[in-house]
Amino acid sequence: MITNLLVANRGEIARRVFRTCRSLGIATTAVHSDPDAAAPHTREADTAVRLPGATPADTYLRGDLVIGAALAAGADAVHPGYGFLSENAAFAQAVLDAGLTWIGPPPAAIAAMGSKTAAKALMAAAGVPVLAAVTDPAEADLPLLVKAAAGGGGRGMRVVHRLDELAGALTAARAEAAKNFGDDEVFCERYLPTGRHVEVQLLADTHGTVWAVGDRDCSVQRRHQKVVEEAPAPGLPAELRAGLHAAAVAAARAIGYVGAGTAEFLLAEDGRFYFLEMNTRLQVEHPVTEAVTGLDLVALQLAVAEGEKLTGEAPEPVGCAIEARLYAEDPAQDWRPATGTVHRFELRSPHDEFTGRGLRLDSGTGNGDEITVHYDAMLAKVVAWAPTRPAAARRLADALARARIHGPATNRELLVRTLRHPAFLAERLHTGFLTEHAAVLTAPGGGAGELAALAAALADAAGRRTALPSGWRNLPSQPQVRRYRAADGAEFDVRYRLTRDGLQAEGHPGTVLESADAERVVLRTGQLRHAFDVARHGDRVYVDTPAGATVLTALERFPDPAAHTDPGALLAPMPGTVVRTAAVVGDIVTAGQPLLWLEAMKMEHRVTAPADGVLTELLVTPGRQVELGTLLAVVQRKP
Repeated sequence: MITNLLVANRGEIARRVFRTCRSLGIATTAVHSDPDAAAPHTREADTAVRLPGATPADTYLRGDLVIGAALAAGADAVHPGYGFLSENAAFAQAVLDAGLTWIGPPPAAIAAMGSKTAAKALMAAAGVPVLAAVTDPAEADLPLLVKAAAGGGGRGMRVVHRLDELAGALTAARAEAAKNFGDDEVFCERYLPTGRHVEVQLLADTHGTVWAVGDRDCSVQRRHQKVVEEAPAPGLPAELRAGLHAAAVAAARAIGYVGAGTAEFLLAEDGRFYFLEMNTRLQVEHPVTEAVTGLDLVALQLAVAEGEKLTGEAPEPVGCAIEARLYAEDPAQDWRPATGTVHRFELRSPHDEFTGRGLRLDSGTGNGDEITVHYDAMLAKVVAWAPTRPAAARRLADALARARIHGPATNRELLVRTLRHPAFLAERLHTGFLTEHAAVLTAPGGGAGELAALAAALADAAGRRTALPSGWRNLPSQPQVRRYRAADGAEFDVRYRLTRDGLQAEGHPGTVLESADAERVVLRTGQLRHAFDVARHGDRVYVDTPAGATVLTALERFPDPAAHTDPGALLAPMPGTVVRTAAVVGDIVTAGQPLLWLEAMKMEHRVTAPADGVLTELLVTPGRQVELGTLLAVVQRKP
């Protein structure tokens, strides 16, 4: 019997595993890096062991330190979560060699699926349909997908639309694969831009039972990483669904699989499916399967590791569950990750944490936490269950729209628009969904705009109020003025007076102020009553309404003319490491041409020329770490 479990991970997955351990009476041990010393997962564990350092390479990827932590804390089992060392066969074997219980498949099964090329050959031999690797790209149909053989999470992947792009894509993919996985092997396969990403949840015990625990659609992706997942996969004919489940079970049996895992498939438009890979671990999207089946997959992982037998059949799914991954990133800026303090993260709709049907929140982020460049940018997973798919989408969209999220930029608005998009609701899903609908999903706006700015100004005035309302005068006077900039760049000049006759706001005739304090403003326009919750952190003002949120930056009334940046100057959009450069001083460049790449939060981000011109300065080299706002290069624009 397991008595003390160490989770070799961080964030929401560590908290998720701890949640089940508490219900089973199992003591918990966390490991943490220095930036995670006060993180929620560290605070919640019964015992926490420090891994000195900040970067994953120095901490969570050090298997020797993790095993040492388990032994020091008296843990008798290790759960790897996902990511980091979760699919590292050598680490799994080292855990077993240390006399600890490994919550996962046998090391041999992990090794068998560790290389995508080797896995394809093994699956083909087992009769599972595979998308064959391309041996001669010059004779293959375009586009092609370059993939890292040992990769995952979208890293080491490049789409090639023209053959002259192939050499550069191979070079970049090899470099990224070597850096992230210690293996630079890459291969090419046919890219299906409108294929669907469908996967089957597997659970197998040590007695020969293998369950196919339903399926999921994970087609809504950005940069080959999942953003929205749902169970069951919608619109699959019964015969196709049965074929997917049978292929997944065959894949598990072919490698002697034990524990929880996922077989991932690409579903082509013609209805044929192809094996992509097998994830030998728990998946980020496992909550949707739990919601529709009522199972606790972590509890079943632990039971299997203790030698228990799966009894009966896997339960049939009931209703529909949809999961949205909330990231600290800006979709309109090429998914640029964001860092900074999370001042407030509050899901205002009634919900449970890590369990239950209805609305569920899995998060490793709390108020006051810092989002750093060291780890993945995901803040939380929000999951909604309902009897029908449209009802689940509506519940999830509403919960996200009403949430209070104060801090770094997030993809919240994109998620809400996706869940309400006619194509999503009509089940027209494929891996290029976000690209196809990018113009709508990332368009400016979505908040209350000018009325939100007026509410922000009135809340600011109320916060400064002493005996009389700010701006109140017995005689006519100049209006109060506040200036704000919205996230999309729109600027608002708010001008108003508070008189004996009430609010007089320029541009808002007839608007009535019902009440105002530093945190809440209620306005009425005609017959409509508008309530605004307002919070200010530094120069950022967050205005929340039931319909959505508006983020404003308070501007100086009279800007400093010295605060001006050369339009040709390229500043680091985030802290990160320069991975490579693609130009030298003196090069003639064109607008949008990549000049260098920054790596942050496990992703690479292009820094491009702002206009046609000449690269006159390049101030960084590969390997250099830069802070937000660091001057990287200067392009002298053409006259």
